[in-house]
Amino acid sequence: MNKVNINGIALAVSLAFSAGTMAQTMSKDDYRSGKDRISADYKSDKEGCASLAANAGDICVAQAKGNEQISRAELEANYKPTVKNRYEARVAVAQADYAVAKERCDDLAGNPKDLCVKEAKAVQTAAVADAKAQMKTSDANATANEKSSEARQDAAASKLDAQYTVEKEKCNTFAGNAKDNCLAQAKARFGK
Repeated sequence: MNKVNINGIALAVSLAFSAGTMAQTMSKDDYRSGKDRISADYKSDKEGCASLAANAGDICVAQAKGNEQISRAELEANYKPTVKNRYEARVAVAQADYAVAKERCDDLAGNPKDLCVKEAKAVQTAAVADAKAQMKTSDANATANEKSSEARQDAAASKLDAQYTVEKEKCNTFAGNAKDNCLAQAKARFGK
């Protein structure tokens, strides 16, 4: 297989993956309508909380705000699918869960309330740490994949060079026109 065919195959594979990525992104109109839908849902959810009294109303509002924050972060991650936006979406979930859990702790008093708040904070901290680990892992995997791809390309180039050297050496058994033809064929086959 010659170098041109290998490069062509590599280009086709990379275009296939990039086309898949582009197909998953959302249009500006979809993004805007998503933002409008999120705002409408938040307003509706918040109005639904008006009938609730005391801490139940506070919990309901915290859930509505949390759902809005999560939805906005996920919309952004779908609109611009980056590792950082995925991280922000995970953090939004952790913060929303913490806000609701903290509101639920308000129904308690004394040491049980303190324990409830600390448990909620521990869960949030763990979720944020997991999100950060996921982000760093994704970055590390991307870097490793890039380096691995470069190493495979270097190895393929080295193999082609070695095969070309062997073909040139085989051509040395010929003389004159036969040798020239053999060398020309080797150069054409290996893209030299």
